[in-house]
Amino acid sequence: MTLLKTTDGSPAQQLPWLQIVVVMVAACALPFFLSNYHVFQASMVLSTAIALVGLNILTGYSGQISLGHGAFLAIGAYTTAILMDKFDVPYWATIPVAGLVCLIAGFLFGLPALKLEGHYLALATFALAVALPQLLKFRHLESWTGGVQGIVILKPDPPITSLLGLTLNSDRWLYFVALFVTVAMYWFAWNLLRGRIGRALIAIRDQPTAAALMGIDTSLYKSLAFGVSALFTGVAGSLSAILVAFVAPDSFTVFLSITLMVGMVVGGLTSLAGALYGAAFVQFVPNLADQISKAAPWAIFGTLLIVLMIVLPGGISGGLNLLWSKLGRRSVSV
Repeated sequence: MTLLKTTDGSPAQQLPWLQIVVVMVAACALPFFLSNYHVFQASMVLSTAIALVGLNILTGYSGQISLGHGAFLAIGAYTTAILMDKFDVPYWATIPVAGLVCLIAGFLFGLPALKLEGHYLALATFALAVALPQLLKFRHLESWTGGVQGIVILKPDPPITSLLGLTLNSDRWLYFVALFVTVAMYWFAWNLLRGRIGRALIAIRDQPTAAALMGIDTSLYKSLAFGVSALFTGVAGSLSAILVAFVAPDSFTVFLSITLMVGMVVGGLTSLAGALYGAAFVQFVPNLADQISKAAPWAIFGTLLIVLMIVLPGGISGGLNLLWSKLGRRSVSV
């Protein structure tokens, strides 16, 4: 904890749990001050943040590059859509199932990928992102995936119509569902990365040879990182399917995988908070760029991205940490 000095010269400790409570209260109050569309956007930010946490576990903490996590988003989304459409499974029950399916898929994909390093691994995951949307359009799978037309699912209604006297519609209810899942997944990631598994992944990323000499099963942990990363991404895909109430192959192109990579780098590697910043960036900045220039929105987006990377090479999270440390030193010196 950072020690600051109060006006009377006595040290005062920051209370991180108090900050978390304040943030959670603000997050719970947020949907009641926004339109339904902006509530939907906020929910999508939470969903994307979960996917970025998963990608950060793989790339930021274990050092494995993936350009194919859009495929795991698709697997999670289609798992939820098929369960809801074909088997009438409640939407909330499909989320852990989608995570489990992607955990298995990611772990199995990680096994052959163990022989690949660096850009070779990136190309293998890129191939996965290219191939999966085409497989979803395969004629023999149309009865399950809906082919090019995709699957339309019903947006769930809230179990109650008001909360503390405030109106609760479908968009606001799904926001709270997304918020609950996001908090749960962040808690899981925080405990995972601060424990033995997290330390092993960092050791493998920084010094793989030394990690192996220390008795760390590098093959197991690399495959585990793939599986856990895919689990997070699958949960995010499941949430996005419920929020959008529609899935289609063209929603999960290679561009989506690249967007996830951009969000992770912009938010900051090895930063759980950075996933939220990166998710907000990829969700809102393209819309902002489109408002600035209808003719060339992606040119505006690319320019903003280049400027951000020059100004904040450590991502938004790294820039905020640097600013906070400077303010902390200034407060101590007063």
